[in-house]
Amino acid sequence: MKTTPGDRGHVWVYVVLTGGLVVLVGPFVWMLLGSVKPNAEIRQVPPTWLPESPTLDNYRQLFTQLDFPMFFFNSVVVATVITLGNLVFCSMLGYALAKLRFPGNRLVFGLVLGMLMVPGMVTFVPLFMLVSQLGMVNSYPGLILPWLASPFGVFLMRQFILGLPDDLIHAARVDGAGEFRIFSRVILPLCGPALATLGILTFLSSWNNFLWPLVVAQSEDRYTLPVALALYAIGENNTRYGLLMAGSVVIIVPILVVFVLLQRHFVKGIAMTGLK
Repeated sequence: MKTTPGDRGHVWVYVVLTGGLVVLVGPFVWMLLGSVKPNAEIRQVPPTWLPESPTLDNYRQLFTQLDFPMFFFNSVVVATVITLGNLVFCSMLGYALAKLRFPGNRLVFGLVLGMLMVPGMVTFVPLFMLVSQLGMVNSYPGLILPWLASPFGVFLMRQFILGLPDDLIHAARVDGAGEFRIFSRVILPLCGPALATLGILTFLSSWNNFLWPLVVAQSEDRYTLPVALALYAIGENNTRYGLLMAGSVVIIVPILVVFVLLQRHFVKGIAMTGLK
């Protein structure tokens, strides 16, 4: 049976996709296997994929030497409040920019687009100075308030809401509903896919955020998991790679759970939003 050029093309597609999958999944598999290796085995040359002497000591150290519940609680509080804030405020501003006509509408949307092009490091120092002058260093408000809304979230919600029929809003206004009631009873129930997408992306970035909590949290009782793990596992003369990988596995589990639960809405939100 002869193969056609089209069949050979499909083979190359599968080869490329398989290679991309290996590149993508390989570091995570290495991290998982490394979390059950002794530190000496991780450092040995040449390295080995499968652990020769599997051990759970790295996980024992993680849960006994670190105040894991406190750091986990801090990460959950910060990531959850930031995610909820983005869902509320970004959807509000997205609705205003998409469906309301007011002076300066285009200017505000232009500012949002402009902020998307500004690297985060450019505003990092001014933002820290502002938080410091407000007396919010080493506090939950200092960790949370600067990130309660994001330009990307506003843009995402605006683009999604822009595609919703205006007739629904007009009908609600005819029935005497105010703008807040229209937003909460008509718009939000239709924004499930976009909200799921924004929620996953925001939770992911907040949960993994390292630099801002490292600077703002100046005592152990405000450390988040990434900061605590880095400070305890990375020493001046010795880095405990096994502990670092075990902590990374624990950190990534909540993200995987959130993504699995909201995967269908996430994919639908990405597909439906687009650039209208």
